[in-house]
Amino acid sequence: MLQVNFLKKLPAFELFVDFEVNNEIVVLCGPSGAGKTTVLQCLAGLKDDIEGFIHLNSRMLFSSEQGINVPARQRQVGYVFQDYALFPHMSVKKNITYGIPGGCKCRGNYRMSVLEVLEMFHITHLQDRLPAQLSGGEKQRVALARALMTEPELLLLDEPLSALDPAIRFELQKELKELQRHWGIPFILVTHDIQEAQFLGDTIIRFDKGKQIN
Repeated sequence: MLQVNFLKKLPAFELFVDFEVNNEIVVLCGPSGAGKTTVLQCLAGLKDDIEGFIHLNSRMLFSSEQGINVPARQRQVGYVFQDYALFPHMSVKKNITYGIPGGCKCRGNYRMSVLEVLEMFHITHLQDRLPAQLSGGEKQRVALARALMTEPELLLLDEPLSALDPAIRFELQKELKELQRHWGIPFILVTHDIQEAQFLGDTIIRFDKGKQIN
């Protein structure tokens, strides 16, 4: 379970966030500049100067009262950026194993091997290609595979489907729902698309100028 209650002061307004998430897809929606991406960045540990707490399962990731601020790399939080942020000089396989010690999951208590992750996202045949050789849908699958490769306890997705054409977008919406059910961890996804929010979200939280509208 993810429990969140914090305040972040932004130049234009104060962003106040207060919600609980079980193993479900929570969609954050609202107009541009409402604070949605900032919520993800705070959860991931990429923003500081916040007041309140972020609690994930049995761990306190952040608490201004207790002086706790777990570094981003230790939070066990996966993040899929809007532009996917793939390394252009690395192959698909090297991209998705980035951050794994030695680039290998053959040691440790991992749930899935590299091959199993490649197969799950149907990108085994792409493993030696560079990002420039991939379509938008393929890049999205690689970004998801990389985010899940470290087996996070929470996955954050910042408008991951916004750059795709409608047909591919709908197909990947269905894949995201199936993926979340299979993985069994909370997904928090940002979108501007109300129809996408209604299709994907078990819970929808709307934001407007930093205010949370449930």
